[in-house]
Amino acid sequence: MSLPPEKASELKQVIHNHLLKMDIHGKIREVLAETVRDDQGRAHRPLSEADFLHALQHRGIIDDVMKDLHFTQEVHTDAEIGSPPKPATHFVDKNIIQLKKTNIDPSRRYLYLQVLGGKAFLEHLQEPEPLPGQVCSTFTLYLHFRNQRFRSKPVPCACEPDLKEGFLLEIHRDGTGEGSKMVDATTMLSLCDPVHLVLIKTDTSSETTLVSSYFLDWRTILSLPNGKTCFAVELMGVGSECKVPAGVLTVSLELYPPLTDTLSTDIISTQQSLERQRTAEKERLFLIYAKQWWREFLEIRPSHQSKMVKIFAQDENGFNRPVCSYVRVLRAGRLLESPRQVARFVSLLAHEKAPVVGGGGGKQEQWCTVMAFLCRGKGDCEDHATLLCSLLLGFGLDAYVCVGTKAKITPHTWVLTRGTDGSITFWESLTAHRYLHQAIDPDAPPLAPQPKPSSPYRTVGCVFNHHTFLANCQPSDAVELCVFDFQNQSRWKAMSEEALKSVCAPGSTTSLPPLPPLCATTIDPAAASNQLELEIRYLVSEHRKDLDLATVWDDHLSYLLSSALSAYELERSTGVSCGNEEFQDAVRRAVPDGHTFKGFPIHFLHRNARRAFATCLRSPFCEEIVCCRGDHVRLAVRVRVFAYPENACAVWLMFACKYRSVL
Repeated sequence: MSLPPEKASELKQVIHNHLLKMDIHGKIREVLAETVRDDQGRAHRPLSEADFLHALQHRGIIDDVMKDLHFTQEVHTDAEIGSPPKPATHFVDKNIIQLKKTNIDPSRRYLYLQVLGGKAFLEHLQEPEPLPGQVCSTFTLYLHFRNQRFRSKPVPCACEPDLKEGFLLEIHRDGTGEGSKMVDATTMLSLCDPVHLVLIKTDTSSETTLVSSYFLDWRTILSLPNGKTCFAVELMGVGSECKVPAGVLTVSLELYPPLTDTLSTDIISTQQSLERQRTAEKERLFLIYAKQWWREFLEIRPSHQSKMVKIFAQDENGFNRPVCSYVRVLRAGRLLESPRQVARFVSLLAHEKAPVVGGGGGKQEQWCTVMAFLCRGKGDCEDHATLLCSLLLGFGLDAYVCVGTKAKITPHTWVLTRGTDGSITFWESLTAHRYLHQAIDPDAPPLAPQPKPSSPYRTVGCVFNHHTFLANCQPSDAVELCVFDFQNQSRWKAMSEEALKSVCAPGSTTSLPPLPPLCATTIDPAAASNQLELEIRYLVSEHRKDLDLATVWDDHLSYLLSSALSAYELERSTGVSCGNEEFQDAVRRAVPDGHTFKGFPIHFLHRNARRAFATCLRSPFCEEIVCCRGDHVRLAVRVRVFAYPENACAVWLMFACKYRSVL
């Protein structure tokens, strides 16, 4: 298996230095002269390379070289490991992942994928070369293959970005008993899982943009005797630009260990063609069924034409897929502990509508694959709702995505769960708020008490999950009048579960993107909190200096604010308020008689100090604290970063001041 380029050059340098140290050139010249002299004494014949190597070996030169050549391994002290890495030339990657050595299992087969650089990213053709130390936009490449996820180092955006990275992907079979066997060529041909490549651009203010989402079929390597191949991958844009090339990556694939018996290219192309035909036929039959089902639905009531019944949705690559295929049962392992913590995690992924070029107020249709949504770290309400539903299904709840409208007839999606007692709970995926639904009975007497609507949702057109699709065929689609009795066919028209399974079940078609596992955070909450707090303190001091005000910090008061921030996050993640009696008592003790205390907490989804401080100053309450004038003014600030999977984080910031009241 080939080494990464930087390791190969390092190895060459070590060997070169060692050969110079032992004057290898002088010794070679001596042996060459002796060999030529000996050869002249015998019959004249040309001196071959084998003769010369034999002479070097005979005189023990090769043994001396190998005996004295030592490879030392750098041993990092605890201090070195704890110290922050040196910043790169043009940017600082704040999410440094310590690389770990991998022990290769000789009984397993691996695919070594190398990205050897990018070119033709024409959007960055006019981008100037960043100066040393200058913060610039970066590209980061993410990979997913058969439950394994990887991330490249960020590199500066350019027309020819220096994306050079190697990824070792393990090829294994699913199921018990087969995992330990080394897969052969025929078995690998049946593994139709692609390598999902997602390219993300991060700008100078830490805002992320999805550049491309590409599915790479790696099986062409099965026909090559040496198990190596290199080719160019054309990455297409996303959304409205899905037909426009975004750039080209040069990719190298190597199979380790190489195959003893390779397959012919005809067998591989035939297999791929059969998979495409089978997928196309299943999708064609489902489309015919969906059209017939829709005609039947319209025959029930002509007004159904205007209901929000969403059967298909476009993904980031412009492919139309049944909405049920966007929901899968997803388990979070030990990364998330409860359904409410799941809702908190999903709400921490930022909300952003798909970008639209031009005006008109139209909404761009784009439901992202789970991998693209997680890598980008933000998406529309549909992305949040489908991810939340998938995770709640993983926790054993009977969860569905609802498609409808909220206030001002704005299209919206949210999640519904049904309890075993028939209770209905709405989950807002953008905020993690939960609402208990109680339907109004339109046939009740006028004076009978009716429940008040608690949720912000106005109408619901359909609900779905990974194996169920139900359209609302009640006389009114108003949420407050809706009865979520899914077994009642006069209220809900269901699609055939068999038809849905044919195109939405995992492995049913090769066009379905594989479901990635969640990744643990790489953020150190304590270090991130300290860093952000220092930056905020500096910005406050500079702001007050501009106002000709001195800044005196009260470290004890700053420390006391921690308990309040912890209580706020606990309430958001569990829905249970634990009270702030201890915090209030501690503040009363810390603020002397005759002094006034003011505090201002605020919540963010990012760790950009300047953006956060600018947002805080827009609040008159916060500005009053930061710009506080008076006698014996003491300021306090506390930052708490709570880390969640996928490097999502809840950032709580609290400003406070105490000063002597002067009447």
